[in-house]
Amino acid sequence: MKTLNDFANQKVLVLGLAKSGYAAAKLMMSLGADVTVNDQRDLSSNTHAADLAAIGVKVVDGGHPLDLIDSSVKLMIKNPGIPYKNPLIKKALELDVPVVTEVEIAGRLSEAPFIGVTGSNGKTTTTMLIGEMMKGSAYQPIVAGNIGTALTSVVQKATERNVIVAELSSFQLLGTRQFHPHVAVVLNIFDHHLDYHGTVENYAEAKAHITANQTASDALVYNADSERVVHFIAESSKAEKVPFSLKGRVENGAYVSEGTIYFKDEPIMKCDEMGLPGDHNLSNALAAVAAAGVYGVPVKYIAQVLRTFKGARHRLEYVDVVQGRTVYNDSKATNIIATSKALHAFPGKEIVLLAGGLDRGNTFDALIPDLKKAPIKAVLLFGQTQKKLLDACKKAGIPVIKEVENVEAAVPEAFALSQPGDVILLSPACASWDQYESFEQRGDIFITEVNKFR
Repeated sequence: MKTLNDFANQKVLVLGLAKSGYAAAKLMMSLGADVTVNDQRDLSSNTHAADLAAIGVKVVDGGHPLDLIDSSVKLMIKNPGIPYKNPLIKKALELDVPVVTEVEIAGRLSEAPFIGVTGSNGKTTTTMLIGEMMKGSAYQPIVAGNIGTALTSVVQKATERNVIVAELSSFQLLGTRQFHPHVAVVLNIFDHHLDYHGTVENYAEAKAHITANQTASDALVYNADSERVVHFIAESSKAEKVPFSLKGRVENGAYVSEGTIYFKDEPIMKCDEMGLPGDHNLSNALAAVAAAGVYGVPVKYIAQVLRTFKGARHRLEYVDVVQGRTVYNDSKATNIIATSKALHAFPGKEIVLLAGGLDRGNTFDALIPDLKKAPIKAVLLFGQTQKKLLDACKKAGIPVIKEVENVEAAVPEAFALSQPGDVILLSPACASWDQYESFEQRGDIFITEVNKFR
């Protein structure tokens, strides 16, 4: 970790005690800062809060007192999910107190270069693919960020021999100022998180922070098939441009031609040899190929990873063949776009779909064309969106539609309605919080229930 004396004896406020807040607070204490952590929750029984208090961090819980911010505060490190309308953040900005996320601090301190990965969908899969591919390089990869490990916890151990492969959300990137990845990867831009960003332009601008500080000695790997990515990000980037495309040959990038994956016109492997199903995963693979290719990872090693990688947990995750049914857990499909992609990942296979969850106020009319096109044998619906999805499925002409209480009840129905050779797919198109603590819990319960049929 680089030596940084900027924060010695300076007041730093960490807003939000989650993984990133805990790691950031500990790091700032190690740099000699005067650290306060604030969270609106009651932290009296929180072990992380107790740990921080024991090393001298002031912990303020149960609300957001405005007197925590004044002109003497050097820096605010905010939890990415806390919106900028929060009164403490608004006051900090009014007083010109810098408001950043832990990504900014990690970037300033890291001796290791970064490969940053962002996009509306596919971030985790692409990040993991790049991490696996980079094991074939001269660097020792560390995978962290929005994927589950705070960046401020890994930069303390990272050296020049490492490369940090970081999954980065728009929330995280919006709180960066100097962050400078050597390779930036932008997968796609859909209409996501508009309740937070307000407009798709603001959302895209947040994503564009990933390349804002890049120079001609860096690389931007970008989706040439996405007009939004090209317009909002690639056109204004100063980095070397490394495109990827499913539509055909691109200069200086990764592409598919006649069923073969290429990087800079060198063949990598046949598309049908990939371990992950679906065109969306093929697009993710191209992004990973391009990022690894920039670092000179041998083609042989890249191809080996693409053949053997079976996917990130809960993201179109291959579970197993159970009683002749091929089972996939796509619990991370918390929106229509993700489920749409999943439905097209199994050409020639009949699907029994499990869907439903938290009602965020939207209809599912946008999913109707995909429901019509995919070979769906039956749909099992649960959660708050049950009736809305029922309406969309009826409009799509799905032959069998059943309403069930939850995922636990859906699994035995899925086996009853399917036969050997079919696909059983959990791809909810909704968040999980109406019935489950997280999409991970929902997916784990699905797998547990499937295993009862072995």
